[in-house]
Amino acid sequence: MRHNKNFNHLGRQAGHRKAMLSNMASSLILHKRIETTVAKAKAVKQFVEPLVTRSKEDTTHSRRVVFSYLKQKEAVTELFRTIAPKIANRPGGYTRILKTGFRLGDGADMCIIEFVDFNEAYTFGVTPAAAQAEAKPKTRRSRKKTTDAVEDATVVAEKKAPKAKPVQKAVKNTGAKVSNVKTNVGKKM
Repeated sequence: MRHNKNFNHLGRQAGHRKAMLSNMASSLILHKRIETTVAKAKAVKQFVEPLVTRSKEDTTHSRRVVFSYLKQKEAVTELFRTIAPKIANRPGGYTRILKTGFRLGDGADMCIIEFVDFNEAYTFGVTPAAAQAEAKPKTRRSRKKTTDAVEDATVVAEKKAPKAKPVQKAVKNTGAKVSNVKTNVGKKM
């Protein structure tokens, strides 16, 4: 029985699950964002957030504890050198899960898990596309202002390319007329 043992086993044996979570956490630390299923992302979030909290204190003991979970020197180094200083004043909630839809093959619910402080679009609160949209006028009445900028610009002479002549099919003198009428013969409707 599994009384009060409430975490997702992810359909794997304990050794396989630990290795998978370790590899996914290392990939998340190294790449700052990974794409996976929602169930695995929630499991990785529970796995990696205590390690990030542990990395705020840079001691030999905390490095060894984190290494015992991650088992990759590069990931431990990245965590303590780049991630820990950036999240030093954050009390928790270091990752976010963004759902992206369903996988084509089996319909699994997919998502992106990423570090909160490493996504510039969300960190500053304004996406680059939204910033450009705010700069452009939203009404037609304000188009009169843009004509002033056009009048100030200098006109550059353009070279006109010669027009290409339409290609005509060569027809033997059989007396048949060639017409350019398109028909739907042989096409699916």
